[in-house]
Amino acid sequence: MRSNTNLWWLLSGFFLLMFATYSIWNVVDHPDKPWYHALEWVGSVALLFAAFMAALIAFYVGRVHKAQGGELPEDVLTSDIDDGDPEMGEFSPWSWWPIVLASAAAFAMIGLAVGTWLMPIGFGIFLVAIVGWVYEYYRGYFAR
Repeated sequence: MRSNTNLWWLLSGFFLLMFATYSIWNVVDHPDKPWYHALEWVGSVALLFAAFMAALIAFYVGRVHKAQGGELPEDVLTSDIDDGDPEMGEFSPWSWWPIVLASAAAFAMIGLAVGTWLMPIGFGIFLVAIVGWVYEYYRGYFAR
């Protein structure tokens, strides 16, 4: 996590340097105009806000790293791959409900693009898919 923090600070510094370069370049390129008319505001402000956003992420990741109290396996040079392999939970590799849920989202998005009459069909399929996915362990071979 320490390397992530350093990379985000580096990216923030890069965007800040590019903001200064871009702004100065625009002012120098148009010497006949006052600086506030020569400056291309959209690009300058976008680069400045990109620097602020990268600094915000770097600050947050740095605070989380400091609060966790120890090093992550990714930061230790002698760690193995298995050291950073946490238990992710229980998943059903045989379940068809995620595919039904994806088709419900597809129907709803196509309904936005083609015709609104498809959206209720997508929402209906969505409700069936959510209920089926939540209650799939209550019926059939894997009932509890």
